Amino acid sequence: MKQEAICLSDSSDYSSGADEFRQRRMEAVLPPGFLEPIRPLGFTSSRRFDGMVKQENVSNSKEVVAIAAAPITTVAPITAVAPVASCRQFWKAGDYEGCGNGANLYDEEMDHVRVHPKFLHSNATSHKWALGAFAELLDNALDESCNGATYCDINIAENMKDMTKMVVVQDNGGGMTPNKMRQCMSLGYSAKTKISGTIGQYGNGFKTSTMRLGADVIVFSRCQGKYGESSTQTIGLLSYSFLRGTGKEDIVVPMIDYEKKGEVWSQYVKSSPDCWDRNLETIIEWSPYQSEGNLLQQFDFLSEQGTRIVIYNLWDDDLGSRELDFDTDPHDIQLRGDERNEKKIKMADTYSSSSHFLTYRHSLRSYASILYRRLPPGFHMILRGKEVDHHDIISDLMLTESHVYKPAPRPDMPASRDPNMSATVTLGFVKDAHHHIDIQGFNVYHKNRLIKPFWRVWNAAGSDGRGVIGVLEANFIEPAHDKQGFERTVALSRLENRLVHFQKTFWSTKCQLIGYAPRRSSKKSVSPDKTGSSEAEPSSAKRASNGDGEMQPNQKRAREDGPSVNGVSDRKAQCGSSTTTAAATTTTTTTTIPRQQPQSTQHDVKIKPIPRVQSCSLSSSGDEAAFSTSSNMVFGLKQENQGLRESLDIMVQELQNEREKCKSLQNELQNTKRMIATMDQEQEMLVTTFADERSRREEEEENLRSRLKDASDTIQSLLNKVKKLEEGRC
Repeated sequence: MKQEAICLSDSSDYSSGADEFRQRRMEAVLPPGFLEPIRPLGFTSSRRFDGMVKQENVSNSKEVVAIAAAPITTVAPITAVAPVASCRQFWKAGDYEGCGNGANLYDEEMDHVRVHPKFLHSNATSHKWALGAFAELLDNALDESCNGATYCDINIAENMKDMTKMVVVQDNGGGMTPNKMRQCMSLGYSAKTKISGTIGQYGNGFKTSTMRLGADVIVFSRCQGKYGESSTQTIGLLSYSFLRGTGKEDIVVPMIDYEKKGEVWSQYVKSSPDCWDRNLETIIEWSPYQSEGNLLQQFDFLSEQGTRIVIYNLWDDDLGSRELDFDTDPHDIQLRGDERNEKKIKMADTYSSSSHFLTYRHSLRSYASILYRRLPPGFHMILRGKEVDHHDIISDLMLTESHVYKPAPRPDMPASRDPNMSATVTLGFVKDAHHHIDIQGFNVYHKNRLIKPFWRVWNAAGSDGRGVIGVLEANFIEPAHDKQGFERTVALSRLENRLVHFQKTFWSTKCQLIGYAPRRSSKKSVSPDKTGSSEAEPSSAKRASNGDGEMQPNQKRAREDGPSVNGVSDRKAQCGSSTTTAAATTTTTTTTIPRQQPQSTQHDVKIKPIPRVQSCSLSSSGDEAAFSTSSNMVFGLKQENQGLRESLDIMVQELQNEREKCKSLQNELQNTKRMIATMDQEQEMLVTTFADERSRREEEEENLRSRLKDASDTIQSLLNKVKKLEEGRC
């Protein structure tokens, strides 16, 4: 398909009077676009506007949405057929075949890719969830904030013909010119991709969303004139009931335009008055309004600019009841059927911090409150007369922590996609998590819009992962066309794996804080006493043994108990043996002082082992043995005390060093605080300067607007004079 257009088969042959018309034009040098040719009655033309092809024919005046694969010529008349019975259930409304003789609709010389009315229904099935269709309409209103929109109002009205309920979506944005209205009714037209900060990008959301909610939609849009142009207002009807009821095999979109001349609104005829009248008759017949006056009254709800969308013939569910519930809550629009869970609704009353998780699937108010990460300043969403309070999901969390995720650059990623783009992942326990309710998931936003609400990435067995909620804005992955999910790409898979890791780590380290059993056992620390007792004696030490080769009992006790200050009796027992013949044995033991960790230091104090010499010379004289033993004991104790003093001196020195470090850190902290205070003052000064500059710029802009308005008035008066001169010459 090379081109996509609205084909207007409105009127005739313009070439017959073109020369005569050119002669009537006054020869004047004016800026391009200020003077638009006045088309005489009966003249015909074939013109192109902004990619839209307008075929004008007096004998046949219908607007047909088509996708052209070749230059478009005159469209042949369409033969009417018998009406087709309508179906009020959305998922069954696509059973429509048309009149079946569409081969004669176009000339044989031209090639067309036609769009059957059934495509409206097929296209709308991308929205499995009805509230996702409302989100598309809210996106369009929010995108108009760059054109001055300050609100989006969703309300309920009654059909004047059958008194059924209708959904009304209104904003005070820039509105749509007649050409933009025709692009809106077409497929794939979107200028938002060139505007930063806008959500829409596919040019398909309006059609899919309105056709998902109801069979028919009528649009009223008013646009202020710019650059000397007049203000316009347009009415367009996209009606599945009309297409089925008349047996159409192409999408016919009746539209009428008005132009403001002075203080009066008059018909803006783009083709011929007969075509304009027939479009008006079609709109009145198939719309919920009974006359042209009723249609024009809808513009009273708009001020100088804005758009009002009325969706009627709303779909029913499988049980024959209306799919949308307007009765349960007078300030909300809710869904019936499977999306409504009464158990979750009762839980939402008890667990307030979890209410959005429990109700967003069936409540438009709950879903709209978390639909955007942030709202433009001064923008409000109003649902059935009550403002929707914007809600930040992070405010429902506790024990939060943040991680920065940077997607790995790929060779096929174009440079314009900003490979340095990252996402800040904030996750924590919902404040109701200690009740152990099954709530978890990540809310993934894209360009400020919630795409995946409460995305459950970790499906663990049991209660693992419960209560963990995450929030992130991932602009490096592309959303699907219905904006209820992402395209399944490598980047999305990597993000999903990383989110699983974040959730598992967070849960395993903090689940005990909300009443769950710890999922990770702490490592068993080695006791310093056990470390000291495990020190073995040197292998070169000689062991005294009895005749059987076993260690003597006193030696066993000495090794088990270890050396101590009060171990004199043990040593006497070792040396005071009543053996007549004994060899002198020298035993060297290694004493290990447990590592001490005072609060002011984290260094371990290592003390060198102190050798202890036990020399027992047995002789026939007991006094000499006792004297020798006591002398050795005193010598050993002195060495041991000396070692303890040295270790104590080392610890005192390290403690002093740590105190000095702590003092230096405190000084650095004070300096940092002073720097922060200075930066805060500078920031306040910058904010004040920017505010003053902004006020000055606003004053200049206001002056420029005033001068531009005066210039426009002057130009308009000149145009009126030129027209009068033309009329005088004629």
